[in-house]
Amino acid sequence: MSSSPGRTIGIVAGAIAILGVGVYAPAMLLGPLPEVQVVAAAPPAVQSPSSLALPGDGASAVARVAEEPIVLATAGDPAPLPIGAAAKLVTVLVTSEALPFPADGAGAELTIGPQDYSEYLQAEKDGTRTLPVSPGDRWSQRDVTRAVLLASSNNHADTLARWAFGSVDAYVERANGWLEEHGFETLRVADATGLSGDSVGTAEDVARLAALALAQPTIASIVDGTTLPGGRDIPLTVDHAGDDGVDAIVRGYTDQAGLVFVGRAPLGAADDAEDAVVAFVRMPDYETLDPAIAGFVQSIPAASAAVPVITEGGRYGEARAPWGERSALLAAGTREAGAWGAAPGDPELVVEPFSTAAADRIVGEVRVPVAGETLSTGVRLETAIGDPGPMWRLLNPGAIIGAFIEGQQAR
Repeated sequence: MSSSPGRTIGIVAGAIAILGVGVYAPAMLLGPLPEVQVVAAAPPAVQSPSSLALPGDGASAVARVAEEPIVLATAGDPAPLPIGAAAKLVTVLVTSEALPFPADGAGAELTIGPQDYSEYLQAEKDGTRTLPVSPGDRWSQRDVTRAVLLASSNNHADTLARWAFGSVDAYVERANGWLEEHGFETLRVADATGLSGDSVGTAEDVARLAALALAQPTIASIVDGTTLPGGRDIPLTVDHAGDDGVDAIVRGYTDQAGLVFVGRAPLGAADDAEDAVVAFVRMPDYETLDPAIAGFVQSIPAASAAVPVITEGGRYGEARAPWGERSALLAAGTREAGAWGAAPGDPELVVEPFSTAAADRIVGEVRVPVAGETLSTGVRLETAIGDPGPMWRLLNPGAIIGAFIEGQQAR
């Protein structure tokens, strides 16, 4: 018995429908789910950190000692100013890079020549800081550098620059190139001593410079007072306010720069506390400088106290599934830091792609910058995000197919 055309069409259509259902349903029910959407939330409020005390007079800044110094605080005039004796830090850094010597070594020897001697006599006549030299004297590089740092000797700064580069002019050219290479945009020198008013920079520049210098073992050993056997007796002319907990690195006065002081102090009372440098530029007098130094030291304990930057349970975002389920993203731990008065930056929420997950699962992390470092901890789901079930899958083929295509493209 032959089938009618209508019956044949019905059988074919039915077969296609059955086949379609047989393929469609498993594909939808077993296919991958789309990923959740992550929406960042306003960060939780944090405790306001205590600041390092700096004066409004002149310009000042504090930086953490490191090969990549971190500026912790600034105050006063932000413009480039004459930096006076702080220019000698550039001299020491640039010459020690050109002619390196170890922290426990004397380095090469130089002989005091006629120009060194005549410039010493002229500096004496001008009333600037000097240390005596005589023609034919032999000085180690370490002792010349010690004279520049500890005694702020202007004639030794010129001698060191000439010895390393042939002339002070050649030194100035190289020094300014070195400053550019190290990211100092406003710090420039016109001499090796800082007596020129054209040797200028911001207080922030000076603090960064001093922090960079103390991160060098050779320079740090000199500032620490390490004297090698046979080393010359160099007076500690820069010393000032030593009982206040600050070790002087630079101290000087010129008409253009005013009082310039740079000192080192530990960031807290712990034995392993990091060191910081504080720089004061264009201070009018010691009646202003001394209380500023004392105020800075007195502010360190409170400013060094750790404050919670990330608090366990803090809400940093929300995971939203296309089928309506949602879960808060909570910090899995607490992270603290000494913020030194700096407000924490905006949190960065990084979540690994996922579609479903159980409650309390760690799905990523939150990162918060503060005072030059970044703190982080995991983020967890407050509630589970489960499978939406067969009905949603069958009614949302576009989402399932899209997730499948994205998965294939990611391979």
